[in-house]
Amino acid sequence: DAGGCLVSLLATFVHFYENKNLSHNIVIVASAEEESSGKNGLNSVLKHLPELDCAIVGEPTLMQLAVAEKGLLVLDVKVKGTASHAAHQNDDNALYKSIPVMEWFKNYKFDKISDVLGPVKMTVTQINAGKQHNVVPSECDLVVDIRVTDRYTNAEILEVVKANVNAEVTPRSMHLNASSIPIAHGLVQAGIALGRTTYGSPTLSDQSVLSCQSLKLGPGETLRSHSADEFIFVNEIEEGVDLYIKILTDFFKL
Repeated sequence: DAGGCLVSLLATFVHFYENKNLSHNIVIVASAEEESSGKNGLNSVLKHLPELDCAIVGEPTLMQLAVAEKGLLVLDVKVKGTASHAAHQNDDNALYKSIPVMEWFKNYKFDKISDVLGPVKMTVTQINAGKQHNVVPSECDLVVDIRVTDRYTNAEILEVVKANVNAEVTPRSMHLNASSIPIAHGLVQAGIALGRTTYGSPTLSDQSVLSCQSLKLGPGETLRSHSADEFIFVNEIEEGVDLYIKILTDFFKL
């Protein structure tokens, strides 16, 4: 889904490569493992780069300006009870005890709402318990997908969950944070001047591992991502190159 963005960004990099009058140095990184934020992806490159002031992350946005992106917190939640034969009375059934836990994740509303990304969204996506019909399980395991906004850190979200849920809660990672860039930033203003609109993105990208401000921007349609026969139009790539160059030209004040 980012192949068209990669081609467009490479062409843009080549366009500016020989220019001696840039206000900033340009670094381009073509990295893998974006979907998993794996150790051999962008994470492995950042330590070799100079300090970054800002970044453009190439993702399909129809060349609109994604000025914020939700982070991701995945939790393994273990609800414990007491194992027993199903024929016997058991008031400590882990499956029944998991119901109020799931209801809490379904109904709880975080107070702070992001102007761009809206509310934090929590979804129970997996449940696993029991091995046979006549045995009450001692544990019920849940997986919870939490899409975090720029109004909270992952650590703050985890603290609230642990304070409200009667279960063992273990995060799979804490580093996939939400990100945002001010509307007043030069990159954003250069895009707005070209008629581009701003919005908040619900999907995760390499922005989550960057410590600098970043703008998600690229050719292609995000709804095609991960679909059968995924494609991009040649004219979308051409538009991407043109707009990348115009935005950076304005940003560099050339």
